[in-house]
Amino acid sequence: MIYDANRFVLSNRSVIEKVPLQTYCSALVFSPKTSEIRRQFGNQIPPWITRLPAVRDDWNSLLQILEGHSSWVKAVAFSPDGQMIASASKDRTVRLWDTGTGASRGAIEGHSDGVNAVAFSPDGQMVASASTDGTVRLWDTGTGASRGTLEGHIGGVTAVAFSPDGHMVASASTDRTVRLWDTGTGASRGTLEGHIGWINAVAFSPDGHIVASASNDCTVRLWDTGTGASRGTLKGHSGGINAVAFSPDRQMVASASDDHTVRLWDTGTGASRGTLKGHSSGIKAVAFSPDGQMVASASDDRAVRLWDVRTRETIKELNIHAVVRQLSFANDGVHLLTDRGFLEIGLSFACQRGSSSGSSSALYVSNEWVTWKTNEVLWLHPDYRGSCVAVRDNVLVIGHLSGQVTFIELDPDTLSLSI
Repeated sequence: MIYDANRFVLSNRSVIEKVPLQTYCSALVFSPKTSEIRRQFGNQIPPWITRLPAVRDDWNSLLQILEGHSSWVKAVAFSPDGQMIASASKDRTVRLWDTGTGASRGAIEGHSDGVNAVAFSPDGQMVASASTDGTVRLWDTGTGASRGTLEGHIGGVTAVAFSPDGHMVASASTDRTVRLWDTGTGASRGTLEGHIGWINAVAFSPDGHIVASASNDCTVRLWDTGTGASRGTLKGHSGGINAVAFSPDRQMVASASDDHTVRLWDTGTGASRGTLKGHSSGIKAVAFSPDGQMVASASDDRAVRLWDVRTRETIKELNIHAVVRQLSFANDGVHLLTDRGFLEIGLSFACQRGSSSGSSSALYVSNEWVTWKTNEVLWLHPDYRGSCVAVRDNVLVIGHLSGQVTFIELDPDTLSLSI
């Protein structure tokens, strides 16, 4: 009993500390079948949970899940091999996590203000972090040790990117400049000036010869990474530009704007290659598919759209009921990687972290909570927060990256009476 109680408390510490009454709800529901605490107090599980999720038979090797950031997370990035995730937070830290286990690989401290963006080097040996304190910092992913501080911006740094060969870093700032840095020495490789508004995004072309910067001044600028010379200014948007991406063959650039459109541009001539219209609000993220035939865009209208590059027509709209701010295609071309989880673009409904799909039910998942209407009724243990969620009537289905699927069924009638 003592051993089991210890495991029970460790596993559910975060919810017990925040919402003690969930001890009789979430903590019991998600404890293993053979848990002595669950066996003795299982009759305390609320009757409105009419179908319990399938749980493991016994405690596994995981003792405790630590949710570490103390303020909101502003950016996340996968390492090139997919084994790590880096998260950047307003709490001034970068944290590294093991993708397979979710275990912390360490908190990296050094910035004096919130961290806005984070990026891995192509070989995965370094992480670059961009901060409101005006600096970019390079970190060793193995040890967490500093590999250098890149100083020169006189405003907060909003975006950071490694060149494809890993020898350069580009940083974008509210000071209206892009700076290029040598990752080996930390020396400046040039300051790119020309924007009249702060810069929201920066991206290297696949061959590393061009940098594109996207600004609140409604323009995208292209720069030669070798000389720092301007390669052209792309004008046409009527609102600030939040994201920019190159096609895999570097022949096109896509820009996403608050004017509700995505524009395609010819990299060589700067000429317009078309405007993608359909979103009803500002667009925050844009990406090309690996074959360059599709563009994905994510908007404040809580939809992700897939576009045919040739026809400029919408292929599919995924209404995901959440704002996606980071977006890229997986290498398989079938999934989108977002800050809301994985979207499978071949399905007729959206499947993502943190929201419901495929139904108008009042039951949905919001962050770590199962929510009924506006009431948070069941806290999801971190082990059971999946990569995608679907709801049909009163059944909640959660898909996990491990391949497992969790079903939870609630009784709306008794649930309504209990809240």
